[in-house]
Amino acid sequence: MNDSPGDPSTTARPTLKTIAYMTGLGVTTVSRALSDAPDISQSTKERVRLVANQIGYRPNRAGVRLRTGKTNVISLILSIETEVLGLTSHLVYGLSERLRASPYHLIVTPYSVDDNSLDPVRYIVETGSADGVVFSRIEPRDARVQYLHERGFPFATHGRSTMGIDHAFFDYDNQAYGETAVRLLAERGRRRLALLPPPAHLTYATHMLVGFTSGLARHDLLEVPLHQVTSDSPHEKIMSVITEMMTSPNRPDGIVCASASSAIAVISAAEDAGLVIGRDFDVAVKDAFNMMRKFRREVIVLHEDFRAAGLGLADAVLRLIDGENATGQQIIQPPRPG
Repeated sequence: MNDSPGDPSTTARPTLKTIAYMTGLGVTTVSRALSDAPDISQSTKERVRLVANQIGYRPNRAGVRLRTGKTNVISLILSIETEVLGLTSHLVYGLSERLRASPYHLIVTPYSVDDNSLDPVRYIVETGSADGVVFSRIEPRDARVQYLHERGFPFATHGRSTMGIDHAFFDYDNQAYGETAVRLLAERGRRRLALLPPPAHLTYATHMLVGFTSGLARHDLLEVPLHQVTSDSPHEKIMSVITEMMTSPNRPDGIVCASASSAIAVISAAEDAGLVIGRDFDVAVKDAFNMMRKFRREVIVLHEDFRAAGLGLADAVLRLIDGENATGQQIIQPPRPG
């Protein structure tokens, strides 16, 4: 191949012209092949993609936006405080895996829980910096859901709202989790149960509490109220409250935890108080990594699949971008033994 000044294969950054030169195709054909146009043959698409991958071609987003009006970007909006035990990484992995076969790229837009959670959503919509968004920590009447729905902007949520808006979501069945966790503790002979819940302002906290209380009623068990802490509380705070509870005369003999990180704090505090898991108390927990049984094999584990959530959320937002409506873009993942 000639390295002459007119040879586009020698430019610093590969472009559509580079691929066209190397494949002998026209620039328009190359562009349409990379866009998976239906009038381009599969063999041509494969040849173009092979060359594009070999030379490290990346589309110029500014050019794509000028031609199509799209950014080819999906934004995952995340609270910077939610990265606990790598949960976010599994969600990102699932999203990225699904987007890999599409022209879309994933970017993460962080925000602090001390900030207004609507601000990053509003910024993306007003600047047109993404074609769709994914976000979590959903509240029953979530301002982000209302804002995006009113503007017809594609979005999918990890969790559900309860405001009567038909929107795409992927959620874990936290009501079934609460009911199942209580049943499994009852089967171990536990009679006095406590719930370490999610923060009360989040929708899934209500779902979990409903499941927990209905399970107590079904199995005629007693609730030992647990105040002052949630699954979001600092590890030290949870340990302090659990230590006080587990050294009291009316301590629970079973605890349902909303997260693996909070369960570790619960177990550590109870063991520091001289209690033995599996003998004096039991713990049920959601676990995304098959980690809890390695920590303590006696733990009752119900699995939550964050990678599947990422896959489902990416699929939903891509369908919305393609013009499908939100009806049918809703998945509730049942708990299963870990």
